[in-house]
Amino acid sequence: GGRLLLIADHMPLAGAAAKLAAAFGASFTDGFAYKATPAGAPDSMVTRIRGTPTLFVPQDGTLPEHAIVRGRDSTERVTQVRSFTGQAFRVEGADVEPVMVLPVDFIVLLPRYAWQFDARTRQEAVGGWLQGATRRVGQGRVAFFGEAAMFSAQVAGPQKRPMGMNAELAEQNPRFALNTLHWLAGLLAP
Repeated sequence: GGRLLLIADHMPLAGAAAKLAAAFGASFTDGFAYKATPAGAPDSMVTRIRGTPTLFVPQDGTLPEHAIVRGRDSTERVTQVRSFTGQAFRVEGADVEPVMVLPVDFIVLLPRYAWQFDARTRQEAVGGWLQGATRRVGQGRVAFFGEAAMFSAQVAGPQKRPMGMNAELAEQNPRFALNTLHWLAGLLAP
């Protein structure tokens, strides 16, 4: 009958939360979710592509119809969510409701050590996998998210770049976070 908001960001956090996620039927990847880059692309292109915001929108199916997206009324509707890297995961079961679906051209990089990528870094295609999903468990509810910065308000680096809810194109992330809590509390229509 309880409620669980399970947020596990990219490596090493996804690995640390993997057993808890598995108890609820989710398989977290202990890696980094990025848009794929062309083979042999120069480092400057890789850096630029990895620095491009990941936007989830209804038009391309990455932000599917869900109570969290609808909110309680039209003033709470979410039409765009931004994430910041994170990880990809799967959840099996007919009762799983996707909230954030990774675009078809996404991969997960699986380095041996966090943030240490090279030509030998293993990667796996994860287009269509999840970065957000919900499910009901008995009388309870669980919301899974594979990205943490989107639920925070931060500044990054010496330039104090806005990140998380403060970042450009993330203006609806606070509403999304509040709607997620409303869903967990049972305050949103199915």
